Order: sequence, then C-alpha cells, then structure tokens
Amino acid sequence: MSENTGNLLRDTLALVAPGTVLRDALERILRGRTGAIIVLGFDESVEAISSGGFHLDVELSASRLRELSKMDGAVVVDTGAGRIRRANVQLMPSSSIETAEAGMRHRTAERVARQTGYPVISVSQSMQISTLYVDGKRHVLEPSEAILARANQALATLERYTNRLAETSQALDSLEIEDLVTVRDVAAVLQLLEMVRRIASDIDDDVIELGTDGRLLALQLEELTRGQMAERDFLLSDYLPEGLDTSTVEARLKWVGSPALLDLAMVARAMGVGGPDGQDLDASLSPRGLRILAKIPRLPLVTARSVVEHFGSLQAVLGATSAELQEIDGVGQRRARTLRDGLSRLAEVSLSERYR
Repeated sequence: MSENTGNLLRDTLALVAPGTVLRDALERILRGRTGAIIVLGFDESVEAISSGGFHLDVELSASRLRELSKMDGAVVVDTGAGRIRRANVQLMPSSSIETAEAGMRHRTAERVARQTGYPVISVSQSMQISTLYVDGKRHVLEPSEAILARANQALATLERYTNRLAETSQALDSLEIEDLVTVRDVAAVLQLLEMVRRIASDIDDDVIELGTDGRLLALQLEELTRGQMAERDFLLSDYLPEGLDTSTVEARLKWVGSPALLDLAMVARAMGVGGPDGQDLDASLSPRGLRILAKIPRLPLVTARSVVEHFGSLQAVLGATSAELQEIDGVGQRRARTLRDGLSRLAEVSLSERYR
C-alpha cells in the first residue's frame, strides 16, 4: 500500500470512527437491515457517472442518511462528510475496471472508488457488514470490541519490547562510557527501536479507527513510546558515517521486512556500518556523545550539540576539564559544572548497573 493510499485510508477511517455522525448512520443502517452505497466526495467525476436521483445540499445527519439509504440508489456526500449532495443516485462506473467483488453493490462501490479516487462505503444487507473502498484498498469496518482486543494484545507486545529496549539502551550507556561499543551493540538498539516504531504504528491505526473508543488506548501508547523518537535520532547522530543522513537510514529500514529485521547485519547495513555488507558486527565504534549528553538534566539540547560538535567524541568530552568546556559558546561556569556532574552521575549509575 502506497503512503498516499495509507494516509487517505487513515483520514477516511477517522471520518467513520465511533462517535462520528457517519458511524452513527452506518450503525442505524445495519440495525435497520438495509444496504447502502455512500460516496465520500462530490465533483465532476462523480457527477459524470451519476444518473437519476435528486440533488440536495443539506447538512449531514445520521437520521437523514439512514432514511435516504432506504432507497435503492447511492447517497453522495461532500469530501468532509459535512453535507449531503445527492441521493437515490444510480452509479454507472466503467465496467472495464477490474474488481474481485461478487455482489453488485460491492462491485459498484469498488469501481466508483477506483474511477473517482473518492472513498466509497458499501453496507451489505445480507452480511451485515460495512466495507470501505479507498484507492483500490478494501477495508472492512470492524466492531470496536474486535479492534480493542487486537490493540490490547499489540499493546502487551509493545510493553515487552519497550522493556527490552530500556535494558539494551542502558547496557549501551555503559559501553559508551567505557569506549567498548561494537556494531552489534548499536544495531541491537536500533533494531528494537524500529520494532517498537512498527508496533506503535499499528496501534496508532487502531486508535484512529476506534475514534472516541480509543482515548484510553492512545494515552497508554503515548506513555510507552514517549521520547523514543528522540532516542532514535540521538543514536543515529552518534554513529552514522559522514555523508549518510537519518532520513536515508529510515527509508532503508522502512523496506526491510519483519523477518529480515531480526538480522542485525541487515540493520547494520542500513546504518552504513559494519563493512559493505554489515557482517562485521564486532567492529568497534566510537560515539560522538549526543545520546549520553541528552540524558543530563537541565542541560539544553542546543548546548549538548555544541559540545559534541566542538569535541567530536564522547571520550573527548569525558576527558575535558571545566575550563575547556567553558571555552564553548553557551557553556558558562554553571553549565560546565552541570555537564561534569551529570556525566559523573551517569557514569556511576551505568557502571554500577553493568557490574552489579
């Protein structure tokens, strides 16, 4: 599924999520055991394949959409699903458009969606389900209970991965301070960050589809993933070779399938470390230091970046005196003391955890 199709699907799911007027109308149609075709967009392309019916320009409401759907024809609403534009319309899309659907209503809905580019909802009278067609993508609207069950299972998996990520990231802290980092250690953290991102993305899609029913789920997701995108950026800033930027690595990882993501060499190759094929996982790496400095309380990120840019490596920062730190623009005596004390505490905590 392309990114544009994915975005359009998510936007449309938000329009038909529980708590919206459209979802209320769909539930009324299902309870009334009548079918419906609802086109979510109106322009010349929709008008060209519409025949009969009557023109309207009234505010969309659940009761109006339910009553208009009792007629055999389709209902056309505007793009924002705010007003009803046509009702009892016979839709005549091109028969040359391929469709895998069998029922007449579903075949028409899919063809209209493909031909006009607008999302179309088909409500099956016999199967009692609502199906959404978006740019060639078919999506069945599930009950909130089914989505919540799936999302809660994914949330439990996400929690396990975030716990593993915290442990692996803490181990990397110690290795960075001791200057013992290898490609394997960095790839392991990035691997977990990417797994967490993918699981969180799936849950976020469920949150959108749940609408008002997904508010608690959204809060739990935010709590589990807070700060992890920044952690990813700091990790890549510390270890990416010159000439390779974060967006390139993200694009490479995006196309790595889930089974291949379990291979640390694949992750290392996406980062451009570990040799041309990423197989040299035991090769040594030296952090630039932004990841560690960002963990010091009350140290502004802009100051941390200036320190890293000035010294070039974490080991150089660890060995710098207070006077040397104060030579950097924006680092006075107070911030130099904050930085030195923060690094000392981080080193003490990390090493005690490592050798506990």
